[in-house]
Amino acid sequence: MTVHPSLQNYADAWTHSIEAIAELVQPLVEGEWNRPTPCPGWSVRDIVSHVIGMETEMLGDPRPIHSLPRDLYHVRSDFARYMEVQVDVRRHHTAPEMTSELEYILIRRARQLRNENRSPEHLIRAPLGAEQSLELAYRMRAFDVWVHEQDLRFALGVPGNLDSAGAHVTRDVLLEALPKVVAKDAGAPASSAVVVDVSGPLEFLRTVRVDAEGRGSIDGAPSLGPAVTLATDWETFVRLACGRVRPAEVADRVKTEGDEALAQAILDNFAVTPR
Repeated sequence: MTVHPSLQNYADAWTHSIEAIAELVQPLVEGEWNRPTPCPGWSVRDIVSHVIGMETEMLGDPRPIHSLPRDLYHVRSDFARYMEVQVDVRRHHTAPEMTSELEYILIRRARQLRNENRSPEHLIRAPLGAEQSLELAYRMRAFDVWVHEQDLRFALGVPGNLDSAGAHVTRDVLLEALPKVVAKDAGAPASSAVVVDVSGPLEFLRTVRVDAEGRGSIDGAPSLGPAVTLATDWETFVRLACGRVRPAEVADRVKTEGDEALAQAILDNFAVTPR
């Protein structure tokens, strides 16, 4: 493989997760493709359609020309509309059509990875006509595919890979968003700290610190007097941060100490993935 060393971890994580998705859906009968998933508004078929669609865009394929129905309640933003096109255009595809297209995309993307010689800083197409670096694109594909693998596992009752390479990429992506959640969205006071303690297959403790100017940062050192300590398990952390559940639905799996109002504000703003 000729992938740049800084891209290799993301390529490996993506490969592991998308192969897991292919293995999960290969044996499904037609009706199982319609099962609802934790991803709002999307079935098993819809998630696989989304994954296929995003990978075709990584390959540089043209986007489908398709008008969305007006009654899709979960489509509430330009970003969501952009993502929905690749999904809705495949809503009537059969199980064999879905698995065949996914297999073909896997072959094409594996070939692309083997022949990748662009630099990590090379700019490529991003959603809504924007541009992003190749490294960011690789990172976000690894993140997105692992999260959707977990959506499918939840829908199909087949847990697994909660500590895979994709899980580690996802942890880092979600933790980068925490300073904004705590300092800006939840309005934590200046010169305060919030500790997030996560247990389970992927275990970590992080402290979000808000400086005197109200700016947030994150590190791995504990705080002696945090305003809030929030403790939960890794699976619940992911489901909250990716907007798969509301805080009230998992209240029994989240323990908070300290300022109750601030803790609730943090949980109310915990979902950071765009939809």
